[in-house]
Amino acid sequence: MTSSSDIFVTANPGDPHGRLTIDGLDFACALGRAGLVNDKREGDGGTPIGIFPLRQLRYRPDRLQAPATALPAFPMTPEDGWCDAPQDAAYNRPVRLPYPASAETMWRDDHLYDLVVVLGHNDDPPRPGAGSAIFFHLANEKNGILQPTEGCVALRLPDMLKVLSSCTPQTTMRIEAL
Repeated sequence: MTSSSDIFVTANPGDPHGRLTIDGLDFACALGRAGLVNDKREGDGGTPIGIFPLRQLRYRPDRLQAPATALPAFPMTPEDGWCDAPQDAAYNRPVRLPYPASAETMWRDDHLYDLVVVLGHNDDPPRPGAGSAIFFHLANEKNGILQPTEGCVALRLPDMLKVLSSCTPQTTMRIEAL
């Protein structure tokens, strides 16, 4: 059953740009540099096709206040990381930095992770190599063009705030090719 607050992400095959809709609102979004993929693999640059729960929102408290949302929201710290080492026991899980295996830094110099929603992709349980750190985060924009991600879904800040205000713990993100 689909609720009115589900997020729909669609794109043409191979296109790193798509459309995100929720509650009658429609936004341009950035996707992985390889576009949408059916069989997500670590490092392939693809955004996975599927239906994913929104696990939680993390935000940079030094840059933004917690936005209006019903999602569980947690402030980040400079020690927050996300393990992307397929053979590590913490693969596709949050970790504290420094971490002995490969891990992405969540507290970034750019603004991409000032707001980041953890998507329930490959996390119950994680399968080694099936993709990690698939997030819904802020977009990198150059000259008015949203830049591709490493496999995530990304929006401009004003659009993200509108979407988050409609999200609940029951909201899912449905990603599909046109």
